[in-house]
Amino acid sequence: MMLIPVLACLGLLITSANCEKGIHGIHFGEWNESQLQPTIQKLMKGYNRYLRPNFNGGPVEIGMSLDIASIDAISEINMDYTATIFLRQRWRDSRLIFPGNESLSLDGRLVSLLWIPDTFIPDSKRSFLHDVTVDNRLIRIFSNGTVLYALRITATIGCNMDLTKYPMDRQVCTLQLESWGYNLQDVVFYWTRGNDSVKGLDTLRLAQYSVESYYTSVSEAVYETGYYPKLVLYFSLRRNVLFFILETYVPSTLLVVLSWVSFWISQSSVPARTCIGVTTVLTMTTLMMGARTSLPNANCFIKAIDVYLGICFTFIFGALLEYACAHFCTMQHQTIIDVQRELLKDFDESNGNGSIQLVTSTTPNKGLNQETQEEMTDQPVQPEGAEQTETKQGNSCGLSSVKQVSRRAVSMMSVENPHNIDRHARTLFPMAFLLVNIFYWLYYLFI
Repeated sequence: MMLIPVLACLGLLITSANCEKGIHGIHFGEWNESQLQPTIQKLMKGYNRYLRPNFNGGPVEIGMSLDIASIDAISEINMDYTATIFLRQRWRDSRLIFPGNESLSLDGRLVSLLWIPDTFIPDSKRSFLHDVTVDNRLIRIFSNGTVLYALRITATIGCNMDLTKYPMDRQVCTLQLESWGYNLQDVVFYWTRGNDSVKGLDTLRLAQYSVESYYTSVSEAVYETGYYPKLVLYFSLRRNVLFFILETYVPSTLLVVLSWVSFWISQSSVPARTCIGVTTVLTMTTLMMGARTSLPNANCFIKAIDVYLGICFTFIFGALLEYACAHFCTMQHQTIIDVQRELLKDFDESNGNGSIQLVTSTTPNKGLNQETQEEMTDQPVQPEGAEQTETKQGNSCGLSSVKQVSRRAVSMMSVENPHNIDRHARTLFPMAFLLVNIFYWLYYLFI
């Protein structure tokens, strides 16, 4: 029973001895001394990869440079872009100085033996290191102790986009590099050659965008745990609007022009004009729905393309309403004219030749009382000619009053000539659409 504690203590001593040998260079993780070149053996002797260079001194200065190999996709829905980049980092480690002017290019798997910066991309959503056919890493040590560490990564990085001027918009995206654990007292980042530290953006060819400009900056990231070094690459992307002009703007404009064809069709052709109006409205609705499928469903964005499609839909729907109003006024005008003719006809039929036949009786009615007979007796008897003259004057006054009432009704309830509505629409609709287009393109292209 006493042998168990003794064996346990011996195991601990052997483990600690192996660890101490690993620290002093006898064993380097997966690499033995016999597998390393003599120069590397000397450099690794006494090297501790868990301690940064100048551990008791000032911060380590790390220079950065980038090669943008490609920008594969830019998504407005997710507001991000996917890029493949070559990231190169340089720093000086005095523990790796060796005589001569040569440089040592090491296997990428030897990165586990060296101290490397903990650089990361804060806005990255997804990223991976390429490993075909081996891990795409490069380690090169210069005689003055400078270490070059390069790697090839693909990352999906967030980009806040303002889509209010879509598709005439410009987007400014960033690529940020920060240190995860070392603050400004331990590590300092800088661009090796300023704006020239970034290569590849000038030659990129994208599907919907073109790179207008780019620049770099050095700043610091502030977190609750302290201040950390930060490098930022800003690049401006301008969207190519020609595709959207051919895909959306030209068809919607042609639909508006097509809706104006109904102004030259007779108002009596109700099926033809109704068919044109309804067809253009439905086609415009389908076009609007198709234009929104590739965009984020965000209520905060009223995009330029939505404004233009809304303008076109308004003009198309207005052309349909114009025919409804013109047709209503035509029918109303015709109805009032028919009523006027009926009134005149009834008036002529009721008056005959313009005189009213009076029927008299010599025998008084028995139903009449004495007072009524006396009143009739007391009234003077006028001549026959005077009575006919008064009747004709009354008839002429009644005819003129009927005409005046009819004209007032026509002027109040209908347009004097309903066909003028189409004539005015042929001019007003194109002129209004042209003015709206001028203001629209001036605002979204130059303001």
